[in-house]
Amino acid sequence: MSFKIAIIGAGSVGFTKKLFTDILCVPEFRDVEFALTDLSERNLQMIKSILDRVVEFNRLPTKVTATTDRRAALEGARYIISCVRVGGLEAYADDIRIPLKYGIDQCVGDTICAGGILYGQRNIPVILDFCKDILEVAEPGAKFLNYANPMAMNTWAAIEYGRVDTVGLCHGVQHGADQIAEVLGAKSRTELDYVCSGINHQTWFIDLRLNGRKIGKDELVAAFEAHPVYSQQEKLRIDVLKRFGVYSTESNGHLSEYLPWYRKRPDEITRWIDMSDWIHGETGGYLRYSTETRNWFETEFPQFLESAARPIDPAKRSNEHASHILEALETNRVYRGHFNVKNNGIVTNLPQDAIIESPGFVDRFGINMAAGITLPEACAATCTSSINVQRMSVHAAISGDIDLLKLAVLHDPLVGAVSTPEEVWQMVDEMVVAQARWLPQYADAVPAARERLSKSRVKTREWAGAARRDVRSIEELRAEKTALKQAV
Repeated sequence: MSFKIAIIGAGSVGFTKKLFTDILCVPEFRDVEFALTDLSERNLQMIKSILDRVVEFNRLPTKVTATTDRRAALEGARYIISCVRVGGLEAYADDIRIPLKYGIDQCVGDTICAGGILYGQRNIPVILDFCKDILEVAEPGAKFLNYANPMAMNTWAAIEYGRVDTVGLCHGVQHGADQIAEVLGAKSRTELDYVCSGINHQTWFIDLRLNGRKIGKDELVAAFEAHPVYSQQEKLRIDVLKRFGVYSTESNGHLSEYLPWYRKRPDEITRWIDMSDWIHGETGGYLRYSTETRNWFETEFPQFLESAARPIDPAKRSNEHASHILEALETNRVYRGHFNVKNNGIVTNLPQDAIIESPGFVDRFGINMAAGITLPEACAATCTSSINVQRMSVHAAISGDIDLLKLAVLHDPLVGAVSTPEEVWQMVDEMVVAQARWLPQYADAVPAARERLSKSRVKTREWAGAARRDVRSIEELRAEKTALKQAV
């Protein structure tokens, strides 16, 4: 088979390499063309050299091109994969830093909450530019696979306003399933059958079966509380499991910022999180991790290049959805996964216009979702609160309506638990002014926002958060990796 796959934001080096090698695990895909595009010429050349090394070592006919000209990369592409982070780590730092001044402590800040909403404002205009190019120069009927956060907002905009065949992809479900299989003593995840449904990062294991036996709430709670590691790292998820009756797919840190109850006071934050790794709730944890990862890659690039000269091993193919979806569409080998699509009756007790994450099957006819799923009422209530925020956020990003943007942030569960309306209004003004270069739709609103800030009397504070860690140096990272190797 010969077709073209374009990867936008290919400078996300580690993730691009994973997608690339996963796809080349499919024997029929040896002759595909990968067109990489990114704003950074330097990052493009780094990832291209790594992928070229993979191709050369494995003696494949695969073609890899790299260009900063996005339309050239998209021209004739059958599949387009997006991994973009508009504004990079510079804008992301403001997503964390500015809300902290108003008492809002986020772990990740890329889905909803103040950071996730502003992230969506930056991404959505660019997503619509992608869609325009796809319709104009890609292969007719091209499929857009969005991996970029905020997943639901980006996918919502691409489907409703971009009018492109789009599916959103995430790996939270798979990671949660791995945990459940482990605590239940399964020899492998294949023994566990599960159905998850909800919205991205708020998806719920509503049906669990181990070797055909249904697993109930009490058994699952007991299994997690008995686990020596997860009982400490997932305290918040376990508490939600006890109260809701079902386990969340999302990490302890992610879940904590989508709810109004666990991060509203500093002493409560430290009670529910775990500092053994960023993903368990550390203040600004993903920003620190992303910064360290970027610095490590740039310093250790020769090692990354050297490690690319290895055989592609289908046994090590990851559980990221992209390669499996492409395989199913092109070869008709059926694949089952959980996908982000417009609801349209799939989940009965969530809004019809929402982007839901739910089970589906893929074959040569496309992605076929299992319809008629009903969530437990508490899960539906929590998801609906976030959907209302997502809807307003998407519409604000499309219209450039700063008042609607403020209302979206005001209705966010965690923001509403911490901040007053007056504080929210000022915080949004401050974030829009700080990120103006990435927010073209708000250009007309920025002067007035800047004027309001000059006269504001809302008090703020310089606060690092309840559980902040400093970015580690390359030397510290190297020492930690050496210690881990010696421990093994």
